[in-house]
Amino acid sequence: MKVKVRGIYSTALTKLLLDNGFQIVQPSLAIKDRFKLPENSTQPDIKIKDRFDLQGIKVLGASDVVDAFQKILQLTFLDVITRKWAVGVNGIYKGNVVKSDEHTIYVDLGGGIVGRLPKSESANKKDNQLLVQVERERIRSRQPVLTTNLKVIGDHAILMQNCKVGVSLKIQDPNKRPELYALEKLLAPNGWGIIWRESSAEQSRGTLENEIAKLVEWTKMIAEKASNAEAPALLAEGSYFMDVEFPWFSRSHMDQLRASAAPTLGGHHFYKSCGGKVSAALEMAEKLLEKGQNACEVKKLFKGQILYEFPEYGSIVDVEHVKLSGLVFHLGEATMEGIDDKQITYSRIMRSNGMYDGLGSRKEAGDRAKSETKLGEWYIKTNYYSDSGEWKGTYINMNTPIEVYPKAIRYVDLEVDICLQRSGEIEILDMEKLENAVGKGFINQKLFEMVKQKVNEIMEMLKEKSPL
Repeated sequence: MKVKVRGIYSTALTKLLLDNGFQIVQPSLAIKDRFKLPENSTQPDIKIKDRFDLQGIKVLGASDVVDAFQKILQLTFLDVITRKWAVGVNGIYKGNVVKSDEHTIYVDLGGGIVGRLPKSESANKKDNQLLVQVERERIRSRQPVLTTNLKVIGDHAILMQNCKVGVSLKIQDPNKRPELYALEKLLAPNGWGIIWRESSAEQSRGTLENEIAKLVEWTKMIAEKASNAEAPALLAEGSYFMDVEFPWFSRSHMDQLRASAAPTLGGHHFYKSCGGKVSAALEMAEKLLEKGQNACEVKKLFKGQILYEFPEYGSIVDVEHVKLSGLVFHLGEATMEGIDDKQITYSRIMRSNGMYDGLGSRKEAGDRAKSETKLGEWYIKTNYYSDSGEWKGTYINMNTPIEVYPKAIRYVDLEVDICLQRSGEIEILDMEKLENAVGKGFINQKLFEMVKQKVNEIMEMLKEKSPL
């Protein structure tokens, strides 16, 4: 199984992948040097790169290899969150139209999945059925975004319906570009255009002609399958997408993996995900480690450089409450009331009216929520008070350990809450949601069992009126 890896997690993931029998292809210069890898320019089965927010990675490739990688992640990291998309990117389906509105046609792809097609692309609709492809451009949409302009991807070219010839901008040879434009006019079938990929510049004419011939045959095969298939049906698998989040414990484990291959300061992956001055200071510090500087002195210097980048008493931060599905709820501004190496305390003012689910109390604008947790702890305790100081109840939210960033605090909500009502009643909410998350592949069984055990421990402490 061949993997291409890029980004801030690449060294740690390369170590993990090599240890599990994967082959690293197209390695970066740093990875080649650290792992003494040979040059390997073959095409990968999956590609791994950073998420935009640096909180994890995006994985795209063959379904079986994505599945194998997902299993390794869940066996290795306690709190890793893996979200696999239900359809293949660029997968081709024969779907049934289920409804439409002014701008969109909704197409049933099977398996309970309904995709969205712009109404302007419905020209090939026949008997309420459509031949559609999942677009890569909207890969994280909750509903797949579809197109009827099919494309077939080869090693050196892409055959695309209703498309003019295109040549990769990475091909800059002034002689090669017009040669490829001319070749497209000779090879492209009626109704299709050819987009030449970067690698086409290094191929012989015969190789390119053979590839286009194979892609044309493939389009004929898809057309034949479509004519015989009962909608909804998958006609051709695409590449499968997985979004991976690395919370607190996963990052700590990543640090250990990286440290086996390169000089690494503790908290490396957290500090890299902070970006900006923090990430730059980390790079400078680890260069000093590479030169043999004393690790304790380097760590002290680094901490001094980044100290004022992080919140202190009185700082205003955003609270990022991340759901297992990947949705991020910004709970609003919070004021830091205490922060040290052991305990974090912050408060928020409620801005709207409503109800506190599970507490049986009204939420009113002006209410104050005071939250506290310990570094590395699996829950946040939040007491709710009226603007006059009356206690309205307490939530104990189960979550991955909180991480404090320069302008935000962040954690992944693990669904389960323990509610302490004013009446004295204690209630556990949504344990079944966490169990369902195991079935969906979001989390591993070990994390579910750990949270259950933690909930039982908290309940015992509450019954004994022990301080949390």
